[in-house]
Order: sequence, then structure tokens, then C-alpha cells
Amino acid sequence: MECIECGEKIIGRSDKKFCNDACRNAYNNNQNKDSNNLMRNVNNRLRKNYRILVEINTDGKTKVTKSKLDGLGFDFDYFTNLKVYKNGSEYRFIYDYGYKLLDDNFVLIVKNQA
Repeated sequence: MECIECGEKIIGRSDKKFCNDACRNAYNNNQNKDSNNLMRNVNNRLRKNYRILVEINTDGKTKVTKSKLDGLGFDFDYFTNLKVYKNGSEYRFIYDYGYKLLDDNFVLIVKNQA
């Protein structure tokens, strides 16, 4: 039997796939890494947006200007889900933090308590 990472001969149990922990870790890291830069970039933007919302929304509900979020590097194109309530209010969420675009260039930031 040969190691599926490096090809060296495996000594031990007949069902072993790797010759040592380093090969097992290297193989799994290669299998689990982002397949391309797109995925990594999207996740980085979501993380940055999330950090900005957490930093600004210290009271559970905060109203700020859109330009303040823009200045901090918030990217309005990236969010994890969209929730439209019965009254027509539309909130974009990044995990448990959401925001609603208001009139006059304001943004309402909320934390979902679910």
C-alpha cells in the first residue's frame, strides 16, 4: 500500500491511507482549501462587512449614514441573506446582523435576536 499524498510505502494497518500525520494534514488541507480566489474574496468581503456592522451597532439598533459605511469600506453588494417582512421592509443580513436602507441616505443596522 502507498501513501496517497507522497507515494511512500505504508507500514501498519491495511486500511491506512497515509504514511504519517504530516501527509494526512497536507492531503486534507489541499482538499479543503478554497478552489479559487473568488470564494476567498467573497468570504473576506463578508467578514469585513460583518466586522463593520458589529463595530457600529453597539446598542442592538443603530442608524448611520450610508457614507459612513462607505468610508469604512462596507460593500453593499455582499450579504448572506435577504429578508422581506410583511410590511414590505427589506433587510439584508450578514449572518445575524442586518441593515435596511432608509430614505435620505441613512442605514438602519439591527442585530437579529433569533
